[in-house]
Amino acid sequence: MKNYFRFQELGTNYRQEFMAGMTTFLAMAYILFVNPSTLALVGVEELPEGVTRIDQGAVFTATAIAAAVGTLIMGVFAKYPIALAPGMGLNAFFSYTVILGFGIPWETALAGVLASGLIFIVLTLTGLRQKVIDAIPGNLKMAVGAGIGVYIAFIGFQNAGIIVGDDATLVALGNLTSPTVLLAIFGIFVSVILLSLNIKGGIFYGMIITAIAGMVTGLIEPPSGIGGIVGEVPSVAPTFGQAFIHFGDIFTIEMLVVILTFLFVDFFDTAGTLVAVANQAGLMKDNKLPRAGKALFADSAATVAGAAIGTSTTTSYIESTAGVGAGGRTGFASVVTAGFFILALFFSPLLSVVTAEVTAPALIIVGVMMAASLKDIDWDQFEIAVPAFLTVITMPLAYSIATGIALGFIFYPITMILKGRIKEVNPIMYLLFVIFILYFIFLS
Repeated sequence: MKNYFRFQELGTNYRQEFMAGMTTFLAMAYILFVNPSTLALVGVEELPEGVTRIDQGAVFTATAIAAAVGTLIMGVFAKYPIALAPGMGLNAFFSYTVILGFGIPWETALAGVLASGLIFIVLTLTGLRQKVIDAIPGNLKMAVGAGIGVYIAFIGFQNAGIIVGDDATLVALGNLTSPTVLLAIFGIFVSVILLSLNIKGGIFYGMIITAIAGMVTGLIEPPSGIGGIVGEVPSVAPTFGQAFIHFGDIFTIEMLVVILTFLFVDFFDTAGTLVAVANQAGLMKDNKLPRAGKALFADSAATVAGAAIGTSTTTSYIESTAGVGAGGRTGFASVVTAGFFILALFFSPLLSVVTAEVTAPALIIVGVMMAASLKDIDWDQFEIAVPAFLTVITMPLAYSIATGIALGFIFYPITMILKGRIKEVNPIMYLLFVIFILYFIFLS
């Protein structure tokens, strides 16, 4: 095994890789509880007509299995210390735009995720995935990432009750004296303190401390089970295979836009994470990523597996840098992380204490991290600033990641042509321009 993972060549050992794998797991373990809460629309009382709520326990199991499968493939096949799990932002799009906004049943949404995963596999094996990534300008890639961050943070503030609806101004500050709102604010402070002190897994520990505070103050009901922590693995029967059963429902213009959004966001999530982690670990060769095809395949296969079981798009996690910082250099660290996700299956009773107030701080903190890409946008170029700004601002205001992407991609070729930079626009961008124009016509 040492030879397979090239321990000696990369200057590592079992202990170092184990600690790295555990560190990565702790840094991203929050997804086990945030993802089921997000997909089940916890905190949302009214759902669109004809739409049911996805089973939270089934999503918990699906999240852990998808993360374990994707991370194991990444570790054994691509040999990178990179972990995967259902992506933040993509799960918000799945729930708040597709289900809550469009009124599309979660079963059909899962079929859309499955379709995007299958397309990913084809694009990866044929090499087209890289060409499409290269066609979209870097400024818009950064704008999409930042916009999703602002959108996620907005959802966190809303779920916490810090921001509420208002007839006169659309949104307003909530009742900050409400006990549940104060619990969420406490969670934000705790998370900020832990992360400011560079404590690995700060988001996860922040959720634990907030949940304990909620139980101590009587705002959260303690869980049942062995010690209130260990219990049976929730069944995936309510979600398993629904993506295949409802695959025939995806052939509409609305679902085409949904699938394109899944594709687009995961495209750049994965590419950015792979490069960032490989750079930090010193694994880049001549500014290129060795075994890039295998790493992208791991991501695609994990999305297909996750959709089949019952969760939104699975992608590579930037939290993997925490494990690399702890010494991870090989795929064995990912094998360790995958093992921890399997063990986590037995801790489902904790789901009952992960309320909207507990997950809200995690959403806000992740939003802060994602918004960092704003600094990489060329704001001094008006033809770039307009589509970038519209992409970022429209996502939270329209409550839709897809709408933000669509508006930005429509204005980009327009402003570039008007500035005389028509030759710099890739033909694929014109195709996307037409698709998103049709998207708005369909919505109207």
